[in-house]
Amino acid sequence: MKLHELQPAAGSVKDVKRIGRGHGSGQGKTAGKGHKGQKARSGGSIRPGFEGGQMPLQRRMPKRGFNNIFAKEFATVNVSELEKRFESGAIVDADALIESGAIKEVKDGIKILGNGELTKNITVKAVKFTASAKEKIEKAGGTAEVIE
Repeated sequence: MKLHELQPAAGSVKDVKRIGRGHGSGQGKTAGKGHKGQKARSGGSIRPGFEGGQMPLQRRMPKRGFNNIFAKEFATVNVSELEKRFESGAIVDADALIESGAIKEVKDGIKILGNGELTKNITVKAVKFTASAKEKIEKAGGTAEVIE
C-alpha cells in the first residue's frame, strides 16, 4: 500500500448536501425552508422557551428559596465507615480519610455522623461530631478531637 492509495472505509464518508443550488438538486429555490416567515429568514429562529410573546413558563413560575453564600459545606463520614476502613489504634484525620477512600475532598471540614456501630478504639480528628458519634467513639475507647 502506498500513500496515494489510502482511502476511508466504504460508507464512512458522506457527501455534503449542497442546499439551494438549483431545481435539479431537489433542494433549490427555497432550500427546504418553505415560503417566507421568520424561520425562512437568514439568522431567523426563535430561542428555546419563546412562546410567541406570551409570558414564558419559566417566568410564570414563582421564585422559591435562596442560596446562602455563607453556608459551610462539610464532608460527612459515618461511624460505620470508620469501623470498615480503619484498624484499632489508628489516628483518623482528613488525610487518612481521603487515602482510605471514605471521602473525595475536604470542603469546609469533616463532620462525623453517628450512623452504625464502632468497636475499635481510634482517635478521630474532625471539625464537627454529632452527639451520637462522639458517644460511640468514646464508648469504644477512642477519642473524638475537635479541630478548627
